[in-house]
Amino acid sequence: MLLLITYDLKKPGQDYSKLYEAIKSEGWWWHHLDSTWIVKTNNGPEHWYNKLSQHLDANDYIFICELKDNYYGFLPNKAWEWLKDAFNR
Repeated sequence: MLLLITYDLKKPGQDYSKLYEAIKSEGWWWHHLDSTWIVKTNNGPEHWYNKLSQHLDANDYIFICELKDNYYGFLPNKAWEWLKDAFNR
């Protein structure tokens, strides 16, 4: 499955490197937009929330959902190629 992980990190100057490493640690990931990741994984949104929430402050926000093969937008060609490949894996 592909999961969309997006967040709003509210604490200026906070070191969120552990959050980024946690996202990169499991699955095949894509990160072309500042606060958005797409991860190819066998684990669902609740698993990912439990994994990532420990790296967030109380005033941060995070949203995780399954991404289906129905999307549209304006991104670099490399991003569209990654998505196509991810859905076909």
